[in-house]
Amino acid sequence: MKRSLLIVALLGVFASGSALADIDLARAKNCMACHAIGNKVVGPAFKDVAKKYAGQTDVEDKLAQKVMKGGSGVWGPIPMPANAQVSDAEAHTLVKWILSLK
Repeated sequence: MKRSLLIVALLGVFASGSALADIDLARAKNCMACHAIGNKVVGPAFKDVAKKYAGQTDVEDKLAQKVMKGGSGVWGPIPMPANAQVSDAEAHTLVKWILSLK
């Protein structure tokens, strides 16, 4: 029984560590200047993005491209600027994290 509890606790630590690492990446890449997890800032809340694209299997690549190249018109009149400092791998990591938010 103690062993099972230890395993569950360790899995929780590793899972939350990954989520924290991804918010750290979002901070490092300056995403949090225009976005927040739960509320609109300049751009939409990350939870709203996750909700809008929930269940869409082909959206990760599309959103990763928007992170890197920018875009406009989906969330209103303010365009999202390109983020040349974000690599393709980082963009995919960020998008996976955003889409995992509930």
